[in-house]
Amino acid sequence: MDFASLLDDLFAPSGEETPAAASPAIPFDYLSVVDELHSGRIKVSEEALAAQYRDSGADLGAEFSALLDQARVALNQGNAAPEPAPEELPSIDAEAIAAELGLGQPGVDPREVRRRFALSNHPDRMPPHLRKRAMIRMQIANMLIDEASRARKKR
Repeated sequence: MDFASLLDDLFAPSGEETPAAASPAIPFDYLSVVDELHSGRIKVSEEALAAQYRDSGADLGAEFSALLDQARVALNQGNAAPEPAPEELPSIDAEAIAAELGLGQPGVDPREVRRRFALSNHPDRMPPHLRKRAMIRMQIANMLIDEASRARKKR
């Protein structure tokens, strides 16, 4: 039996005809409850509500700090992954980028080199923390490729 059917067994609006097997244990009229709440006959002081709120919050704070302590202990008991190796950043040295581009080799098409380099190094394809570095690398690579293209045209 699920929770909803248990509630249906306990509460049902008054005046509705229900089969004998499914008759509720407690007749319940929602409209009369709403009328009673809006009538103003039920008085609750703000101080009583605030005190009840403070009392319930004190227990939750202790439970929350206990859960945090348990989480810290679980992380420190060998469940934590080993420190990742520091990420090696791509070089922004012009000579290293030139070697990566391979512009000195005979028969190299500068347009193809630019396309290939941009596919793997464009700032839009990089994680946010590497975008500025990728932008610098692309600028240097474009400068080197443009120089190689001009030198190739002069020949």
